[in-house]
Formats: sequence, structure tokens, C-alpha cells
Amino acid sequence: MSFEDFEDFYFRACNVDWAKESERQEALKRLLARTREVRLLAPDTDLAFSIAGMPAVKCDGKRNMPDGEVYTAPVKNSAEGKIRFNAPTVYQGKIFAGLALEFRKGKIAAASAERGGEYLNDILDVDGVARYLGEFSFGLNRAITRPMHSILFDEKIAGSVHLAAGAAYQICDNGNRSAIHWDMIRLMNDGEVYLDGVLVQKGGVFQLAELKALN
Repeated sequence: MSFEDFEDFYFRACNVDWAKESERQEALKRLLARTREVRLLAPDTDLAFSIAGMPAVKCDGKRNMPDGEVYTAPVKNSAEGKIRFNAPTVYQGKIFAGLALEFRKGKIAAASAERGGEYLNDILDVDGVARYLGEFSFGLNRAITRPMHSILFDEKIAGSVHLAAGAAYQICDNGNRSAIHWDMIRLMNDGEVYLDGVLVQKGGVFQLAELKALN
């Protein structure tokens, strides 16, 4: 995009009424805090994990800018299934695209990428726990609609979810301590998110009445 277009995009993403956004996020925070199991379904994706007993955290303009997500952490040994991330990610200065992960008992048992695959397993093997998840989050910033190779923006894309391989944040701590925290993004425009078996998001759009203000 042109500099002028980017400037407009940047300020629309940042100059949000964060007090109102915090109110909108509250319902999702409460829902995640009482949820036991998350399931993500989409082409090449069928992943389930527990968040039982984990807190949920609103990102409502206090720490990052732009902001706009609500996150929690999977129970460390709970992830089972597979996921293919459809947004590129930059990590340690390298671009990765077409990342695909398979989980068994919470651990990444297999990993591949259409781009950057030659570096992938070296990063995941940096320590003994980098292959476990430290975060699960919903992206909520409606001004951000497509990836731009900057994680501060990309993880906030409305209608996306992301998972982080590696360390959990202390404010939402599943006990995983790793040298890495690598956010990987899936746009859910072709998928569904279930919380305790209830369809909460379809095609990137929240389905529950209490969450529709986030759309």
C-alpha cells in the first residue's frame, strides 16, 4: 500500500475507543475463563485442547499498540490433533508460510512448512518444552484484516486465532518455560471454533449473542 494508505490504516488500528473495546471483550474473557475445551475445525485443521482452570486476559490498549485480542493458555499436555496456519509469520528474521503442526499429548510431534521448513525443527528443538503451547488467542481488531509480516499487527486480525509455541505468560501461566514464544496465526474465515462443544465462531464471525459486539 502507499505511505498514505498505510498511515490511515495504522491510525485506524491504534485509535480505537479502548474503553468501549474493553467492555466488548469482557464477555469473551468470561466465556473463556469458564470453558474447559476448545476445538478448532477447518480444512487441514482439527485440533482440540483443554483450557480448564486457566484464566483469560483482555488486551484492550494498555500494553500493546495496536491491541485487540483475548487470550488464555492451553493446559500443557492437552493438545491433540492437527492445524495448518494460513497466515505467514516472521520469526528470528525468517519468513515461514504454510506451517502445519501435529500434536500428541500436548507436544508438537510433527512440523512442516511450505516456506522456512529447513529452519522449523531447529527452532522447536531449542529446548525441551518449545514444542508445547503457551498461548491461545482470538484476534479482535476490526481495522486489521490481512497479514503484513508484523506480529504486533497480524496476531490482532479480526476473525483470526493464534497459538504460540513455547513459553506462557506469567499472567496466564500453564507452567511452560521456554526460550521461545512463537505466535502462529490462522485466519478462521473457512473454519469454526467450538467452546465446550458450542459453536462460538464460524467463518471468523462470532455466533453467540453476547459476543456479536466483537464482530
